[in-house]
Parts: sequence; C-alpha cells; structure tokens
Amino acid sequence: MTPVVQEEVSGCGIAACAALAGIGYEQAKVKANALGIFAEDSALWSGTDHVRRLLRALGVEAAAGEAAFSGWDVLPDRALLAIKWRLERGTPFWHWVVFHRRDGSAVVLDSKKSLKNNVRRDFGRIKPKWYIELLGCFPTLSNDGVGTRC
Repeated sequence: MTPVVQEEVSGCGIAACAALAGIGYEQAKVKANALGIFAEDSALWSGTDHVRRLLRALGVEAAAGEAAFSGWDVLPDRALLAIKWRLERGTPFWHWVVFHRRDGSAVVLDSKKSLKNNVRRDFGRIKPKWYIELLGCFPTLSNDGVGTRC
C-alpha cells in the first residue's frame, strides 16, 4: 500500500481513501466531489459519514462502527485511525491516517504534506483516539483494469 499526500489542508480523509483504493488524490477528489463531498466542508472534519460514503464508492468495505484505540498490537490489519483528536468549541476534530499490517510489519500512512516521509513507524508519537476497521479485499487499478488485493 502506498501513501497518498493530501493536496488540500483538510483533505486527509480523501487522501486516506485514495491510498486504500490504490488511486491518486485527484481521482479520489473527483469521486468525492461527485458525491457532494468537498475537503473544505467543515462537516467533513468531525464526522465519519463522508469518509464512509467515499470508501463505499471506491469499493472499500468498512466495519459499521468505530472502536476505541487500546493498543497497536490489537488493531486489525487494516484500519482508518483518528489521530490528533481534539475538541474545538465543543466539536470534535481529527486527522485521518491509514494503519496497515502485513507479514508482521506495521506502518501508518499519513497524508500530511509537510512530512519528510509519509510512511510512519514512530508509533510512540502517534496518539490514536479510535479507529474504523477495514474489511475484505481492496480494489486496485492496473493497466488492464480493476483488480483486488487482500
């Protein structure tokens, strides 16, 4: 899985969905905009509905609810994590990142543009609040059409 860098200050949800679908930011943004999802919409910053609708549209299945983060070792192999969680004037805000574990090796794909490396392994510095488990296989785009990867 490859990280996708967000092209807008508030585009972390779009970038996370793009990484999971194996597409670029611009392609995910076009799909999001067609669904009425825009990075600059402040409702996107404090809810899960928008990112869930975009995941569905991109063929990525997500668990129905959110689960409290209790440790890196108990996370499912693929999850959307809510990090940098905070309250602003009573409204929760967070930054979306993708957690991925394969063959015993785990990484966090962080779309933040200013990072030197968007593949993170500094788990002690990342403070997730909760996560959404990602289920099944993910779509991938190849030269000869759409495939899947598990």
